[in-house]
Amino acid sequence: MTAATASQTAGPYWHMIDFPEWADLLRADGPNAGAAGERIILRGTITDGTGAVVPDAMVEIWQADPDGRYDSTFHGFGRCATDAEGRYRFVTLRPGPVAGPGNATQAPHVALTIFARGLMRGLVTRAYFAGDPLLAEDPVLALVPEKRRSTLIARPAGEHEWILDIRLQGEGETVFLEV
Repeated sequence: MTAATASQTAGPYWHMIDFPEWADLLRADGPNAGAAGERIILRGTITDGTGAVVPDAMVEIWQADPDGRYDSTFHGFGRCATDAEGRYRFVTLRPGPVAGPGNATQAPHVALTIFARGLMRGLVTRAYFAGDPLLAEDPVLALVPEKRRSTLIARPAGEHEWILDIRLQGEGETVFLEV
């Protein structure tokens, strides 16, 4: 057997670390059972540079609670494998605005990390919520060229449901953050 080298990726073996229940942060037997706040669904499709769906990606989320705090009892981490159509789906609470650099306020958002075949490390992006009045003041979003900001804005898809499609490269590529 050949030893792994730095040029080899770890995936797509997500089934070994996939716990489907982790996609529902509000499940009855989970750490957030009974948590108060606006219940939402965040979903989308991941595509590659040619527009083909990525059926073997893993998406992780991290978010603040509805009051904009990371140090509360709310467990803001989730994980979800994409399905055969490249779709991911999380059930969670809508986060509140969080403190940002220099006492600025960041608009409510969910951080997403995408792991997929061919990637040496995860790609980090954000899902902001269309129509939020704090979008205009968000210091991180302000660093993104205006014509590309839409790749970070989840759009409503019915009551309490939001869609953020993610394009890994090419035309319409999602903005990814260096963290």
